[in-house]
Amino acid sequence: MLSIVVVVVVVVVVVVVVVVVVVVVVVVVVVVVVVVVQVVVVVVVVVVVEVVVVVVVVVVVVVVVVVVVVVVVVVVVVVAEVVVEVVVVVVVVVVVVVVVVAAAVVGVVSLVLEVVGVVIVVVVE
Repeated sequence: MLSIVVVVVVVVVVVVVVVVVVVVVVVVVVVVVVVVVQVVVVVVVVVVVEVVVVVVVVVVVVVVVVVVVVVVVVVVVVVAEVVVEVVVVVVVVVVVVVVVVAAAVVGVVSLVLEVVGVVIVVVVE
């Protein structure tokens, strides 16, 4: 019975790590693309691109959170008879961690985009 709990916890931790890595890679790719695009466009287009990128990052984070929740729910259903209480606590912790990481990523991306936008405005002027 304890081994099932360990397997469930390991699976949930692995899923969370993979999701966080994917979110970070997506954010890095999006930021690199935005920086390259911002170098060649005017200030008005820069503002539109920043808004679109932040929206895309938010959508990606929401999709990742939904996928994590679905995976965790499937795991909970499979082992519900044995470790319902433990899995519920793990699900809550995973969702909270993913949401906190997502909020941090969105904040960092927004800050980077603002700095890049200010630099481009200064360079364009």
